[in-house]
Amino acid sequence: MKRSLALAVTLASGFVLSAAAQTPAAPAAAPAPAGPAKIAVIAFQAAVGQTNEFQRDFADLQKKYEPKRQQLKSLSDEIDNLTKQLQAEGDKLSDAERTNRAKTIDDKKKQLQRAGEDAQNDFQSEMQDMYNSVASKVYDVLAAYAQKEGYTLVLDVSQQQNPVLYANDTTNITKAVLDAYNARSGVPAPPPQAGQSLPMAPKPAPKPASR
Repeated sequence: MKRSLALAVTLASGFVLSAAAQTPAAPAAAPAPAGPAKIAVIAFQAAVGQTNEFQRDFADLQKKYEPKRQQLKSLSDEIDNLTKQLQAEGDKLSDAERTNRAKTIDDKKKQLQRAGEDAQNDFQSEMQDMYNSVASKVYDVLAAYAQKEGYTLVLDVSQQQNPVLYANDTTNITKAVLDAYNARSGVPAPPPQAGQSLPMAPKPAPKPASR
């Protein structure tokens, strides 16, 4: 029962998603400045996920799928009730009636699984598109900030496998880029909601090297 309702539970808990990791393409090479290299690190995924714009759009997406989540929850509750009834009354039923009820429960489980998979896929697709849109714009702000501050290399420490073993806090430009993007977008910070954590955003799709 729990296995068959896994997708519905995922939806009910806020559609936690995990997309395949993709690394943004490096910007077009610029003439190297004289002097030692200046390196910075950024948690790019966290920066995108914490922008006011992404949080606003994510909240809107959750609202859009709330009716579907309620439908799945209702169907899940119905299956639970039917299962409990069958367990409680099973020895009093005829073989035919017991078989018929068991089939009804099984059919509803399949219906729930299909509906859950469809909703999950639709949500994930919309969230990926939403993330890529914001990530592309954050990347532009990052590139401009790095050039302005004279950084010759920016490493993404949010990747599961990255070469950074240690970085001084002063080299972390995540907050600076986040603040710069929020100021540029003009989107106000969304009001805090009790019990709601920041969304786990999918990682960005590759950005074209040039336009």
